[in-house]
Amino acid sequence: MRPRLVYTELSGGQIMNYGKITVFGAALLAFGLAGMPSSAHAQARFQNYRCADGTQFIAGFFQYDPRAHLQLDGKAVTLSKRVSLSGSRYSAKGVTLRITKAGLTTLKHAKRPVTTCELT
Repeated sequence: MRPRLVYTELSGGQIMNYGKITVFGAALLAFGLAGMPSSAHAQARFQNYRCADGTQFIAGFFQYDPRAHLQLDGKAVTLSKRVSLSGSRYSAKGVTLRITKAGLTTLKHAKRPVTTCELT
């Protein structure tokens, strides 16, 4: 069954096609409900870290995203999850973040030595 198109004349002789807008809106709503988690269902965890070398950063972890999102040195950096024997390891663009199962966190970036970090 094809959707019925409804035309309404607006001031100035413009014609508005509500049928196409309704079909587009319904498709967008259906995709939004089925294809993407809503903001109410998506869980995010943000953690503030301070490292031994003075570096401070914020790490964001999202329920449906295996990556780590960092705000480091005033820049947003997205780190891909890598294989790790114990805990989690994320790296990209010369930045490596390791979080062990025991909670020990280390950061390596910008040709600096590895530094330990703690939650603040």
